[in-house]
Parts: sequence; C-alpha cells; structure tokens
Amino acid sequence: MANVGAVISNIRNIMRQDRGISGDAQRLEQLGWMLFLKIIDDKDQELEIIKDNYVSVVPEKFQWRTWAADTEGITGDELLNFIDNNNETDLGLFASLRNLTSPTNPKRAAIVKEVFDGSNNFMKSGYEMRKVINKLNEVDFNNSEDKHVFGDIYESILVELRDAGNKGEYYTPRAVTQLMTQMTNPTLGEKVLDPAAGTGGFLTAAIDHVREHYVNTVDDEHILQKSITGWELKPVAYVLGLTNLILHEMDIPDYHYIDSLKTEYNSISSKDKVDVILANPPFGASIADGVETNFPATYRCKESADLFVILMLQLLKPKGRCAIVLPDGSITGDGVKARIREKLLTDCNLHTIIRLPQSTFFPATVSTNLLFFEKGGKTEDIWYYEHKLPEGQKSYSKTKHIQFNEFQPIIDWWNNRKENDQAWKVNIKNLKDFDLDIKNPIQEEEEEIKSSDEIITLLSKSFSKSNEIALSIKGGING
Repeated sequence: MANVGAVISNIRNIMRQDRGISGDAQRLEQLGWMLFLKIIDDKDQELEIIKDNYVSVVPEKFQWRTWAADTEGITGDELLNFIDNNNETDLGLFASLRNLTSPTNPKRAAIVKEVFDGSNNFMKSGYEMRKVINKLNEVDFNNSEDKHVFGDIYESILVELRDAGNKGEYYTPRAVTQLMTQMTNPTLGEKVLDPAAGTGGFLTAAIDHVREHYVNTVDDEHILQKSITGWELKPVAYVLGLTNLILHEMDIPDYHYIDSLKTEYNSISSKDKVDVILANPPFGASIADGVETNFPATYRCKESADLFVILMLQLLKPKGRCAIVLPDGSITGDGVKARIREKLLTDCNLHTIIRLPQSTFFPATVSTNLLFFEKGGKTEDIWYYEHKLPEGQKSYSKTKHIQFNEFQPIIDWWNNRKENDQAWKVNIKNLKDFDLDIKNPIQEEEEEIKSSDEIITLLSKSFSKSNEIALSIKGGING
C-alpha cells in the first residue's frame, strides 16, 4: 500500500510545475476527475469479475487501464490531445465523456457524463500530467485492507488546503460524522439524505453503519443501495463525494449535483420525504440570488444554515430523525432566526444539543453544536452536553484532530441521562425567545465563584497597598 500522504504531496509538487494550474481550487478539481476515472475503472474491473456480462459504460479507449495504467504510456502533446481534442473525427476524453450514453446502464453513464460536464482539464503539460497519472497508479483502490483509503487521501489534501484558508467548508471531522450517525442509528430500508453532502462523509458513515449492523444478505444490500441520497452544489466536492460513494460499493450512487436551497419548498410531497437526515449545512455561505423566495415569507433570510434548517424540517417524514451541525449564530439571535427556532421546537422534539469546543472544525474557530431531533411532538426538555478538550490539550489543531474515542462518555451517557459537570437539562418554558445558546450552569457557577474570589484578592491587595501608603505617610510625618 502506497503512503497516501506522500503520493498526494508529490502530486501537489508536480502540479505546481504546470503553468495551467493556478491555485488550490484548480489543483483539487484536476485531481478530482482523475481520481474519479481511476476509481471507476478499478471498480469496473472488480464488477467484470463478480458479475456475468458486466461491461463498463466508459468506452474502452478512455478506460484508465487502456491509456493511463502503463507508466510508459502516452505523454507530452499526444496525451494532451487525447484529453482535450475537439476534432469531430477524433473526439478527446472530455468531449466524449461529456456526451456519454449507454443503453444497458444509463444511470451509471449519466453519472460519468455529469462529472465531466462539471470538470475541466487545467494542465498544459502532458509530461507533468503523465507524472501525476503515474503517482496515482501507486494507489490500489481495490485494496480491501484499507477501506478508508479515499478518506485518507481526501484528508491529506485538506491538510494542505487548510493552510490556504479555503475548501474547509467541505469537511466534517470523521469522528463527528461517526458520532452523529451512531446516535441517530439509520436502519435498513430507511431513506437517508444529506442535502449538503460535500464529499459524502455522512453518507459513507451511514453506509458503514447500516452494513455493520443490519445487512446480512444480498437482498439486504440491494435495499441499502436504494436508500442513500446526497445533494451537493460545489462541482469539486460533488466529484469527490461521488467517488467516495463508488469506493463504498454503491453501484449507482443516488448523488446529485444540485443546489438544495433551490428546491421548491411547497412542492416537497410525501414521496420526497426521508427517514433520516445527517448534515453539516454550510454556514456564512452566500446563497444564489432569489433563493430565499422558495421559502415561506416568515422564514426568508440570507443565511444558508438557517434556510437549510427550514428545508430539512420539510424534508423529514413524521417521526423522521435528524442530526445536524449548527454554529452558535443559528441557535441564537432574534427576528427570522427566532421564528425558525420556534418552528423547530414546535414541529420537532429537539432532545439533545452537544456543544463542541471552538477549534473542532480547525482551522475555523467557530463555536458549533450538534443538534439531534425527531419530527412530530413538541420539544419539552432539551438535554445539553458540553464536550471538552482532552486533558492537557488547549485546542484541536492541524496535527491534533478530534478523535472518536473522546466521545465515549457521551455514548455511555446517551441512554441513561443524568445531570453532571458536563450535562444539564433545560425546560423549553425557561428559554427566552427560543434562544438555545445555554451555557453550562455548573461552569458559570464556578466562574462566578472564581470571579468573587478574584474580587476578594483584588480588595485584599488594595487594602494592603492602602496600608503601605498610610504607614509611609505616617513615617514621613513622624520623621
């Protein structure tokens, strides 16, 4: 197994030598379609062995194994022409795959077409491109020993991109997706949706969870294949998410390149509704002009996270379950924000809020919360749990991510809830303007004690100083 981090680092350095690639966003897009093509070909080769008469939807000429797998294969201008050619008598890879159809497997063909519709080849040097291709060939995506290889690759890319201060919006720490999925417990046959799916972290966590706990037969697997759906607006994240789902053995991922907020709110019918939503909706993100008019007038705003809350409430079936990440800015505030929270608390039982340390989504330093609720039945009591940093650690960082084992106290507490130093319960009647930004009362008490101690210390120092001055004056007079 290749060292994934080293492979990505090498690819990054090679791409820096190519004059066609300007910045991290283009590098990630370039890597996205190349990864997709290699992985779909790896999976096709696997399916050709497992399934009788399986034929790849990608024409043989453009299959990775044909033109890319040989390290001594085409390079230089010949490679660039092969990728970019628009000559009608000899269409290149992009032009051909953008027009792909398949009578035998139209859905899989549509996925490939959609990827290449939304991607570009930025590289201008066929020699540098050959070096990148050869590096990618060092990774075997059918290696069953490491099912998380794609996650490792993507996290390696993100480690670099964080320094550039962008693309972080695609990323939810794996420990967080795992906790939210485990506590929400999607079961076999339940429809699971992430309407802001990014690179598919929540969906792959749901697939792993259902397979581990509920899939026992081939028929069970067929049911699972039809029950996972994702929507994503950013083209690069869409390609990476799609690739992630293919790596998780989803034959024809139900994954769509759409703006969820453009969904017509009133057109959502019972057949569109789902059992489980797992999501980290973008917050502070700009929304397309006029998007808010899709929503009822009383909830219209420009904050994407708030609109996603309203959308998700509409998309849930009665008794449907949801776990989402929201910043402090969405759980407090007046006006439309308060009306959205009122709807959440009236239409759903918001039973748990987990408060996370500010640095959980490093490099962003925004205070975030995990909200768990079920549609139907009003909220009466909300349990809060404050997750603290590991002892001796001041923050999460580039090298110290949040780890799943840190959540064990929450998992132990979940089904046997008692108030303690980190957990407290609030009755909805005690909320002012449906404000959910409730601090840990024990911690506040301690801080009050601490502050009163500080006042006593300051007064003591002040009296001591006054005494010194008085003695000094007295000494001066007597002298």
